[in-house]
Amino acid sequence: MTDDVFVYIVDLPDGVNEMVTPCATGYTVYIDDKLSPEGRREAYCHALYHIVNHDFEKHDVNEIEVEAHKQKTAHPAGTG
Repeated sequence: MTDDVFVYIVDLPDGVNEMVTPCATGYTVYIDDKLSPEGRREAYCHALYHIVNHDFEKHDVNEIEVEAHKQKTAHPAGTG
C-alpha cells in the first residue's frame, strides 16, 4: 500500500517548522509559511523521515526526535 502525502504551507506557531498528522489515506504535512524555501524543503524532508521510519507507530516522542536529528546530521536533507 502506498500512503498519500498531502502538504500544506500554513502559519504555524513560532518554533514549529512542520507538523505531520495521519489521515484516512496517508499523512498530512503542514509546513510553516515563515520558513525560507530551503527551510521548507528541510522541514518537508524531516516530515518524510518520520513517515518512512514509521514513527507514528512508536510511542516515545523524545526518542523519535533524537533519532530523526541524528539521521539529519548523518545525511543532510537531500543527500541521503
